[in-house]
Amino acid sequence: MSLKKVLYAFFVVVIAGASALTGAAAGGFAVYRAIQQRGSLPAPVQNILPVSNASQTLVINNTNIETAITQSVQKVAPAVVTVVGTVPGQMTFFGPTPDQTVSGSGFFINEQGYLLTNNHVVEGTKEIRIILSDGTEQKASVVGTDRYADIAVLKTDGKVPAVAALGNSDRLDPGETVIAIGSPLGNFKNTVTVGVVSATGRSIDTGNGYQIEDLIQTDAAINHGNSGGPLVNLAGQVIGINTLVVRNTASGDVAEGLGFAIPVNTAAAIAQQIIQKGYFARPYMGIRFQPINPAIAARYNLPAQWGVYVMEVVEGSPASKAGLQQGDIITRIGDVALDETHSYVNTLFTFKPGDEITLTVMRGGKEMQVKITLGEAKHG
Repeated sequence: MSLKKVLYAFFVVVIAGASALTGAAAGGFAVYRAIQQRGSLPAPVQNILPVSNASQTLVINNTNIETAITQSVQKVAPAVVTVVGTVPGQMTFFGPTPDQTVSGSGFFINEQGYLLTNNHVVEGTKEIRIILSDGTEQKASVVGTDRYADIAVLKTDGKVPAVAALGNSDRLDPGETVIAIGSPLGNFKNTVTVGVVSATGRSIDTGNGYQIEDLIQTDAAINHGNSGGPLVNLAGQVIGINTLVVRNTASGDVAEGLGFAIPVNTAAAIAQQIIQKGYFARPYMGIRFQPINPAIAARYNLPAQWGVYVMEVVEGSPASKAGLQQGDIITRIGDVALDETHSYVNTLFTFKPGDEITLTVMRGGKEMQVKITLGEAKHG
C-alpha cells in the first residue's frame, strides 16, 4: 500500500461521543490580532467579601454570596435562550432517514437581535428556532460561524427580552465563583448551576489536528444542551461560553467537574467581525495534510519526527503558488517548530491573511525554505 493511501486511512475524524470530549467539536483559539481590535471592556468586579485589617482573615458572609448569585441570575437569565435546530435526514440504501432535532443554549448580546452560541450547536442545521425564557418561540438564522473557535452568531427578528452584559475574561482568577445557565438535555430550560473558576488558559486536543486553546476550566455542572450558554460572574456579567465537558480519558479514568468555556473576550472579537462582515477570516494555505508524530515517522521511515505531510495541494491556492508539492513535510512555520504542543492549525492561526511567512519543508530527504503569502479563509 502506498504511503499516500495509508496516510489517507489515518486521516480519521474523531467522533465526539467516542472521545473524551462530549458535547463539543470546538475549534482552535489563536484568534491572532482580532482580540487586539476589540473595544474597551468593563473593569473587573471588586471582591464582595470583607477582609479584616487586623488579622487579614477572610470573613465569608453566606447571605451576601447567595444574594449575589441570585441577583446575577436575575440579570442574565432573561437573555438566555434554548436553541433548537433541525438537521436534515440522510439518504441511505434503505431510503431517507428522518430529520433530527438538536439543541443547545445561547444568549442575546445586543438589542438588534444578535445571539451567541456554539458552532457545533447549529452546524449542519437547515432551520433554527429559539425558545425564550418565558417559553415564547421564534425563528432565528445563522449570520456566521467560526468552527475552529466553536462560535456562531445567530439573529432573530423577534423580540429581545434582555441583553447580557459582557465582562472581561482576561482578568479571571482561579477560585472565583461562576454561574452556568443553559438548557441541559434540551428539556430543563434555564437551569442554573454554580461552581468556581478551576483554572484558566487550558488547552485540549480535539483529535482533529488542532487544539482548543485558552479555555476557562470550571466545576460548575455542564451537560449536553448547556453548550452555547453563558458562564457568569457575581456581577451578572458573561465571562465565558460553556462549550464542552470531559467525562473520561483515554486510560478509562472517569472525571467529574471538568467543564470548559470559551473566554468571552475571544467570542466577542469573533462575533464583532461576523456581525460586520458576515464571516470571520482565518489565514489560509490551501493544503490537505496528515499530522506526523514520532510513531508515524518511525512506522513509515519519514525524515521528520513532527510536522505535517502534504497530502494534496489545492490548485490556485497560496500553497500552489508558493511551489509546495504533494509529499512535502512541513516542519516549521515561521520561527515555530511543529511538535506535540504546536500543531499546524494553531500555529498557522497566529498569523493573519496577507502575511508572508517562511515554511521549513522536507522534500526528498532535504530541508528547504519556502516563502508563502497566506490567503483568507472565510468561515460563515
